[in-house]
Amino acid sequence: MRAPIGTFDDARPAADRLDLLPAPVAAAVRDLDDPDSPERFLHVDTEPEIADTAVFVERHGLELLEQSANCVVVAAKRGGVTTLAACVVLSGARVDVNGAVRRQLGARKVSFAAMETATGETGMEHGGITPVGLPADWPLLVDSAVVDTPWVLIGSGRRRGKLIVPGKAFAALPGAIVLAGLGADPA
Repeated sequence: MRAPIGTFDDARPAADRLDLLPAPVAAAVRDLDDPDSPERFLHVDTEPEIADTAVFVERHGLELLEQSANCVVVAAKRGGVTTLAACVVLSGARVDVNGAVRRQLGARKVSFAAMETATGETGMEHGGITPVGLPADWPLLVDSAVVDTPWVLIGSGRRRGKLIVPGKAFAALPGAIVLAGLGADPA
């Protein structure tokens, strides 16, 4: 199957690749992916060594830089209570943690979650965290630019492989809140 973006040798419906996905991502794909839709979630099998965005787009197409998104886990603190949330922005942007995220979560302080916390709470690997399959009670902040992108390349929950998802599907994920300006230009 030919992927709608990038140059991949092996793109298949993600529902056919559940064995390559961590349990929470596989469960979400089973629940969310519509086998009758032409806009199915796709999985592209790739080497873990090239999972980082810069190396990945060099190998599979520079246009992917504008069609890739990153998912980061943040810890929001207020009054001694810590809330975990996830943020999704296009790869060329950075998450506006101290502005948009802090305001949306009503937090006094927001920081990127420790790697052990992010991987332990999601059941996913560092460098592969995806919004598909996150804990349902987490806020999921999605930059509107991601939703407006026809097809988006994002982690698969593992460093091996990526998902290609219709941008509009991010707005339908559990806990999703679409925000304009969540992703700021890198300074």
